[in-house]
Amino acid sequence: MEKLVFIVDDEKAISKLLTYWVRDKWKYKVEVFENGQEMFRRLSAVCPDLILLDIMLPDIDGIEILKRVKQFNEDIPIIMLSAQGSIEVAVEALRLGAFDYFPKPIDTQRLEPAVKNAIRNHDLQKELTILKEDVKKQYSFDNIISSDSKMQDVFKMVSKVLDNDITVLIHGESGTGKELIARAIHYNGIRKDKPFVVVNCASIPRELLESELFGHEKGSFTGAYQRKIGKFEMASEGTIFLDEIGEMQMSLQAKILRVIQQKELERVGGTEVIKTDVRIISATNVDLKAAVEKREFREDLFYRLNSFPIIIPPLRERRSDILTLIDHFVKTFNEKLGRSSKGFTRRALRLLYDYSWPGNVRELENTIERCIILSETDLMDLNDLPQNVRATENSSPLSFAGPLFGDESQIISFDKLKEEAIRHALKVTNGNIVEAAKKLEIGRATVYRFMEKYNISYEEQ
Repeated sequence: MEKLVFIVDDEKAISKLLTYWVRDKWKYKVEVFENGQEMFRRLSAVCPDLILLDIMLPDIDGIEILKRVKQFNEDIPIIMLSAQGSIEVAVEALRLGAFDYFPKPIDTQRLEPAVKNAIRNHDLQKELTILKEDVKKQYSFDNIISSDSKMQDVFKMVSKVLDNDITVLIHGESGTGKELIARAIHYNGIRKDKPFVVVNCASIPRELLESELFGHEKGSFTGAYQRKIGKFEMASEGTIFLDEIGEMQMSLQAKILRVIQQKELERVGGTEVIKTDVRIISATNVDLKAAVEKREFREDLFYRLNSFPIIIPPLRERRSDILTLIDHFVKTFNEKLGRSSKGFTRRALRLLYDYSWPGNVRELENTIERCIILSETDLMDLNDLPQNVRATENSSPLSFAGPLFGDESQIISFDKLKEEAIRHALKVTNGNIVEAAKKLEIGRATVYRFMEKYNISYEEQ
């Protein structure tokens, strides 16, 4: 796409000279303006990739134009041009956000790389803005797939911590989506435009974790050939996510406590005290309270981290999400793998529903991807399921029955499956909603919500 440069200068000789170099020599599209008002009228319709702006104009002072453009769109690079040659003016322009400053007469050999760098930086800034927006969309709550009342309670808890910096501890089994929740807190919170840094305390060797978190000075230990900035410094003004915090050794826990309490740290081998401003979100799949009682985790750190606990239930405790997630993952992997799978047969869906999913959502996601890759038909059946899922065929605590799985030649929608599951459970329990919720392993509120959605009345049961 052709790059556009605005030239704003009331001296026609200068405008012609700049047009010659910028358009004819450097091959950028050019639009020329003699005053600020003309330029602003055009700016309301078109956003240039660079503005070459004279400081002395007949209507509006160039410094004032610089301020207004930055208020309109701070990402537009501006190179200031001036016949004054004043250091004070140059410093003021750069302080207000000008990309560069050139005195007149203009040295075009120096101007060319400045123009190219300004446009390149503008392109990078636009790409960065797009990436940030994509990340925000990716980790918005709309992209966390769940219809279960227990997860709705989790979302309500998350919403309470978005406009503050309280320390959050996320409890949940492996694969429940703890990092996804942590990212949702960050990218929807007050630090969303700052870094989000992840540290998996279980995957980094213990002897290296301190250096990873706090950095080290050159020569502080064998192999420390240069200074290294730690994760806490990288996360400055943003969020650090300490995953599997329960795996951290006791000596290091004391230093984490200092960061929380004093908001300062020291690099390994260093003496400089570094102030830090970072939000801490941690996660664990173990019982930290039990670890405290066994003296395997510091009690004072536990209470600091656990200021605002969020508990993510395992998938087996929110079975209403299983069919919803299967539908989502089938669509996702169809698009990713270029397939056109129609989903699963009813008996295969029954086994997927009844399976306990010890690896939670992550295991379900991997299973669906594997099934789509291995399946040779557009409708996946028992043979496409992994052995551990097929092993539940004769031990299902509450399998869908009756008409729902009666005719294997028909494909039933996921939405219909959920409706039939509710109807069948209420029929089996003679309309006892509490008992139906127990057997379906979902909350009573979810049963009521589905009854309303599918227009199921008590009299029908």
